[in-house]
Amino acid sequence: MIVRKAVKSDISRIIELLHQVDMVHHDLRPELFKPYTTKYDEQELEALLNDESKPIFVCVDDGMVLGHAFCMTTEVRSDKLLQDIKTLYIDDICVDEQFRGRHVGKALYEHVRDYALSIGCNNMTLNVWEGNLPAESFYRNMGMKVQKTTMEIRLPQPEK
Repeated sequence: MIVRKAVKSDISRIIELLHQVDMVHHDLRPELFKPYTTKYDEQELEALLNDESKPIFVCVDDGMVLGHAFCMTTEVRSDKLLQDIKTLYIDDICVDEQFRGRHVGKALYEHVRDYALSIGCNNMTLNVWEGNLPAESFYRNMGMKVQKTTMEIRLPQPEK
């Protein structure tokens, strides 16, 4: 099992994994997430592969992509309020349902962490949807802690 930067030939498999991510989110929050879709199409993924500020990593075993990690680097410099900081944001980590429990997520996470260190990041951040207990548990086991909490109230909607 190796983790490497994604390449064009990985796109169709990444799209399959993005469908799994979408359905996890749709099942948790169907009023927010549409079913059976992805947040990127093939053209958008191809463009992302060429964006150094938004690396995509894949975990591969015997030529098969088992999981992916979408990342994004951001920097704050000379802000009036905030300290200068370089952050690696993990937009998405997905391990194929068939390969969970085989340390694919851990391999991806550790590769991303090592990458963040290599480019001089001060921290890594990500978001986990409330109710996604397996993801929350995984990230806590990787040593992550809550940085801030987003709160909401669902308002009654008029009948359609």
